[in-house]
Amino acid sequence: MFISKTWKTPRVLLGLFIVEFCSTVAALALFGIAAPDLYRTRLWKDGALNGFNSNPNVIVYAYANYRPVPKVPMVWSSFLTNWNLVISVLSTFILLVKVVMSVMHLWHPLLSLFVHIGLTAIWAVSVYGQAGSDHIDPRTPSDRPWYLTKSCDVVFNSSNKHYCNMAKGSFAVTVIALVVFAVHIPLSIYSLIPSKLARQARRASSPDLAMKAVSPDDSLYSPNRPWSSGAAQQVFDPPPKTPITPRTMAFNKLSNVVPGRKK
Repeated sequence: MFISKTWKTPRVLLGLFIVEFCSTVAALALFGIAAPDLYRTRLWKDGALNGFNSNPNVIVYAYANYRPVPKVPMVWSSFLTNWNLVISVLSTFILLVKVVMSVMHLWHPLLSLFVHIGLTAIWAVSVYGQAGSDHIDPRTPSDRPWYLTKSCDVVFNSSNKHYCNMAKGSFAVTVIALVVFAVHIPLSIYSLIPSKLARQARRASSPDLAMKAVSPDDSLYSPNRPWSSGAAQQVFDPPPKTPITPRTMAFNKLSNVVPGRKK
């Protein structure tokens, strides 16, 4: 069993690259505009004025009255804004690397599997944060941010309607990016499984299997071969004795050697 290094569906991979490029660049633009706090606090206050969620002044009130400071909900935190910006920059860089490696035929399914598991995880955190709850004020609990569950026409301040639409768009782009990265995972696993044709080519090119293809019966001196017995006998039989002729007898006498006698 071996792991395939080729893609079974290169056209699907190309299509995913195109969708990933559009979603990643859009996310980078939207999160770059939103950083560091273009509309996060505005939408938080607007929802508080409408009674949809807690009020950001709760934090200031806790500090002023020496009370335990409640933890800022992730959906309204600066951590989420910075996280979104960082992962969009990172994903854009990884996309460029993937394209270059694909052109050089170095982007293998196994590498893709590990990379996209990580990308799926970090984008899932972003989706979880953007759709997070706000329960720091028990009077106005919120399971989801109001701009995702309601129309932007309900804004308390009309100037925030544009920011509401931007927040909706950012969440939609994040979900699309998450889906694209998640689709890469089963696609990579599918390409890791070698096809029947690839397994046959692997067997044909394997040096170990090529050595096994030469059986012991193919040996030069194998007794099982029809011609090997005579050939081996011809090779290993001692050479015939030199025939004795008068001339040979004369030369032997000169050298005091008589055939058939010992010195």
